Amino acid sequence: MESDLTGIPNIGPATARSLIAAGVPDAAALRDMGADAAYRALLTAGERPHFIGYYVLHMALQGRPWNDCKGDEKAALRARFDALVAEVRGVPLSGIEAALDELGLRRP
Repeated sequence: MESDLTGIPNIGPATARSLIAAGVPDAAALRDMGADAAYRALLTAGERPHFIGYYVLHMALQGRPWNDCKGDEKAALRARFDALVAEVRGVPLSGIEAALDELGLRRP
């Protein structure tokens, strides 16, 4: 399936495939729904939570380099990420679960 998602900086072919599989078919749909709703769709579709992927999506929709997220902004996004993951899972993350998710090491 063709999509213009990879035309958005920071979104490569693998992320585009994941977004499409999660019901986000193109860049217009992604922009309309925003990063939080798109990431919620990814989680609901079975993607493993990964904080870097979450904030990269936010940076992409702002037209910023993925590594531009720092300091207070990154801390605020981390809190939103943890809340989103907990909401989708229905349970809050413990300290070790959150740390393992940040490293991308925990299985769903």
